[in-house]
Amino acid sequence: MIHKPTVLIGSAQAGFPGQGRVSYTGKKRRKKYMLVEAIEHEAATRPLPFSYRNTLVAAQRVNWRIEDIIGGERKLDFSRPFMPESLARTGELGFLTAGEQRSLNQIKGHTYLSIFGLVEEFILPFVIDHVRPSLDRDDYRVRAYLQFASEEAKHIQLFKVFADEFRRGFPAECAVIGPPSAIAEKVLSHQPLAVALLILHIEWMTQRHFVDSIRTDEGLDPLFKSLLKHHWLEEAQHAKLDTLMVRSLADGMSEAEIERAVDEYLEIGAFIDGGLGQQVEFELEALEAASGISLTDEQRKEFIDSQHQANRWTYLGSGMTHPRFLEMLGELSDEQRDRVAAVSEAFC
Repeated sequence: MIHKPTVLIGSAQAGFPGQGRVSYTGKKRRKKYMLVEAIEHEAATRPLPFSYRNTLVAAQRVNWRIEDIIGGERKLDFSRPFMPESLARTGELGFLTAGEQRSLNQIKGHTYLSIFGLVEEFILPFVIDHVRPSLDRDDYRVRAYLQFASEEAKHIQLFKVFADEFRRGFPAECAVIGPPSAIAEKVLSHQPLAVALLILHIEWMTQRHFVDSIRTDEGLDPLFKSLLKHHWLEEAQHAKLDTLMVRSLADGMSEAEIERAVDEYLEIGAFIDGGLGQQVEFELEALEAASGISLTDEQRKEFIDSQHQANRWTYLGSGMTHPRFLEMLGELSDEQRDRVAAVSEAFC
């Protein structure tokens, strides 16, 4: 992938180590399916006081290896879409042909995993920094967070492998906002609770995307869908650990301190929103290069407006409005929960 330097400017108006092979045959396949169902049920119904021990056990059970899910004979099918329409929203662009909409959908699939790779590059050091001061305390807590960090490093590598595979099959280069180090520096300059809220937002966002839109969409490319499924399996455990992290960081904070943390969470959101607008420009460039089309000024405006709002929902609104995220905010402050819910309307 190409990371283009970009200034991400948010507006105040926006408010904003278990290793093991996974086998999918016979009894193991049935057990895997039952585990997936159990993870989904727990994410939706289990009370928020999650357990470090139980989360670690679940994480080790669903652990997978990159070479088991991509590479070799496993290839992307560029005759099929990668993203569900509820996230891509390419059907809104009636001036594009079906083939052009499919190409745009695939570009947005590339963006999706590239954005995940980008955010996990700041999640990884944040998690390590969070657990470092307590290495001599609760062993399950330390092991769970180190498992979390190990999986984030694996995901970063997975998305790089995907980008190489995508580049071999797609007819144009697809730029992505960045560089990741600059974005990580900007995000990590905020106070820890604000960053932890953003990470919790991202984890519940991931759960919503897969469960609500991806899992039952049989039209998607099977390999891309498999990558999202395996990512979701591990992120389901991360959402629990992020919940525990937010609660730990907020312990003993005053209402004013929590308000300031939410201020900074919204500032990061506005920063991301600026980057999402720039990303739409990159996606249009890639579509024009891949398809050989040239849009009129009116079509360009419609494209940018529609796709920016699609990106806003995908990366901001769907996380801000997730019931579990709002539940955790409400545990900190009813006022701040309601505030975030009101701000989220711009991103839905």
